[in-house]
Amino acid sequence: MDPYLGYEIALLAVLVYAGIVYALWATGRIGPDRTFSLLGPALMIKTKKGRSALDRWGRFVRFWTAAGDVGIALAAAAMALIVVLLVLGAIESFRLTPSTAPSPSEALGLPGINPIIPLGYGIVALVVGVVLHELMHGVLARSQKIGVKSLGVLWCVIPVGAFVEQDDAEMQAASRRRRDRVAAAGVLANFLLAVVFFAAVALLVASAVQPNASGVGVAAVEPNTPAGNNSTIVAGDIITSVNGTSTSSVDLFESALAATHPGQNVTLGVYDPALGHVTNLTVTLAPSPSVQGRGYLGVKIYALTPSELKQTLVWPWGSSSGPLVGTVDWIVLPLAMIEPISGSTSGFFHLSGPFAHTDPNDFWLGANLLYWLSWMSLLLGLSNSLPLVPLDGGLLFRDFAQSFAARVKSGWDAARLDRFGGRAAAVSSVVVLVLLVWQFVVPRLL
Repeated sequence: MDPYLGYEIALLAVLVYAGIVYALWATGRIGPDRTFSLLGPALMIKTKKGRSALDRWGRFVRFWTAAGDVGIALAAAAMALIVVLLVLGAIESFRLTPSTAPSPSEALGLPGINPIIPLGYGIVALVVGVVLHELMHGVLARSQKIGVKSLGVLWCVIPVGAFVEQDDAEMQAASRRRRDRVAAAGVLANFLLAVVFFAAVALLVASAVQPNASGVGVAAVEPNTPAGNNSTIVAGDIITSVNGTSTSSVDLFESALAATHPGQNVTLGVYDPALGHVTNLTVTLAPSPSVQGRGYLGVKIYALTPSELKQTLVWPWGSSSGPLVGTVDWIVLPLAMIEPISGSTSGFFHLSGPFAHTDPNDFWLGANLLYWLSWMSLLLGLSNSLPLVPLDGGLLFRDFAQSFAARVKSGWDAARLDRFGGRAAAVSSVVVLVLLVWQFVVPRLL
């Protein structure tokens, strides 16, 4: 089996795509007013079909106007939040070392490039999020009497989304409030999708998933350690007790091991999903490589117990650590190598209720997809809220700056307000780019 087969196939796909784009360009079929045009390396395939559907959906003017106003408020709040997070990240970067600094690939929320976003789930979630994001732009545009020139698919080796091409002249001629409703529509769509898909995965997990035991989940077993030399303990097991002391939380597990010493025989209660029950195992602890005088088992434990993981998926705001920590836990599940449930972690649970007889692999495929649809929609909503041209947030920030200037500079005419807004958006774009790059560069310079 060729170990580079995947890379060879990917390279072939890129070359074929480049050849098709070149052939279209050479024959004059690519242009701003043609069926095909380019957006960077992506091929835009346009059509005028579907505009009548946007007109039908957008005829509920009062509803969409109110929705657009809500979208503006949400986008403004998200813009402020993500800028604050970028500033905090820049401050935190002074404490990082080159080995602990994030890699540049983590700055891109693209499946296959960002190491925490799985390729399959990520592509499906990205396409769904972008398509509905763009459709919402189109519906709001028509509700605000702004023209839509075309709709289409965005293709870059694979289909990566869709677009709605608004009439730029009508967008510029519209009032700030009307065009801001259109700009915020995509952000609103992504946040709504995040809520809908979150509710779907929460209801699914709540109705069908039960932890196999109360304890801490084993993520990995290190070789040549007491646990590694005991072939009974494997990733996917749940450690329920240490010397009779319950380990229903990570803190209790760590406390139980902190009371041990090297060479001590300890009895572990371990739930083995292959056996379907808890067994007691005796293990002789080794010296801890980091804490002198402490016993060492040799297992890596997930930060969330199976019960806490279910709680996070169903209702993170009910976390025992508080709603803020619960929300963060839900967002960073991929960072903890939980997708949310795959591989060994599926052994922590069994299915009950209406899904009791469902194949667990099929069930978790659906649950994981719903999670990634929600996660990617949230990411798209937050990313597009950045005050960075040409993102939606860049347009909104420009108009926010114009609106502020109009209040404090009553003598400025429309042209001067427009110039001020453009300069403010340019400055905010530079600041955001600096903050984005800062956290990757600074730790490697210190």
